[in-house]
Amino acid sequence: MELKRLKIMVTGGAGFIGSHLVDKLMGMGNHVIVYDNFNEYYIGKEENIKNHLGNSNFTLIKADVLDYDTLCEGMNKVDMVFHLAAQAGVRYSLENPLKTNTVNTTGTLNVLKAAKQNGVRKIVFASSSSVYGAPQYMPVDENHPTNPVSVYGASKLAAEKYCQILDLPTIILRYHTVYGPRQRPDMAIHEWIQRLFQNKPPVIYGDGEQTRDFTYIDDIIDGTLKSAETEGIEKEVFNLGSGSNVSVNTIVKQLLKLTDKTDIEPIYTEPKLGDVPHTHADISKARNRLGYNPRVTFESGIRQFIKWYKSRSQVT
Repeated sequence: MELKRLKIMVTGGAGFIGSHLVDKLMGMGNHVIVYDNFNEYYIGKEENIKNHLGNSNFTLIKADVLDYDTLCEGMNKVDMVFHLAAQAGVRYSLENPLKTNTVNTTGTLNVLKAAKQNGVRKIVFASSSSVYGAPQYMPVDENHPTNPVSVYGASKLAAEKYCQILDLPTIILRYHTVYGPRQRPDMAIHEWIQRLFQNKPPVIYGDGEQTRDFTYIDDIIDGTLKSAETEGIEKEVFNLGSGSNVSVNTIVKQLLKLTDKTDIEPIYTEPKLGDVPHTHADISKARNRLGYNPRVTFESGIRQFIKWYKSRSQVT
């Protein structure tokens, strides 16, 4: 499907990933509806979409995906839905399991039901590498067993199953540790950089030898758009990651260097419940079927993040 002159809804469209997706969709000449409840989980999302306010091709609906009537009304004559709205946070989900489950499962069912009622032509669902749990082998492909170790991961897996069971043209994307400008302040890279510019040591949970498949936001958006444009892949699951992984110790060492804070020593503390030891995506399916090709190196991505952080935080 060509993403041009369509009416597209992005749930969670004021968030980190959602707002970057909205920027791209607007630039491609679509009418974009952002559906976001601006909850208090993290602040500052209004800033992410302010450039589009007043644009005749942009509509903002401040509402919750649990509000079915508003959701269904807002989806009137919509061609495509990117469903990114979720209660994020692995650690948050362990402390607030009911909220996480309700938003991520019932909310997804509401989106699917409203899409069905409105005759939406395609739905792209943003899932997570958290559905895999601790890897049995690496890199992890889409056929790897799904054994989530957090309520967040379990809720995303349940939502995936709803996408596959219901008679709707859905695509499932498993995002791997996305970072970049506008990243939530509770996420590791944002938190570490913020502490470094405050001359505080970054806090590492565990021994730092755990690894992550950090993926720059531009590559994630590229893969997401390619999945929407590709025909004949309904009901399929795709990993979107960088295709490589790096240890937390290596990451922090690089951050110290890039922020000129090499005199600061990180603090090591107890591992966090719900964290997995490694993430490493096998992205061969997305390469072959979607033409997905991540291009941003970790160092380049971090430099861009630091530039953004400085511009908004007025640090030197």
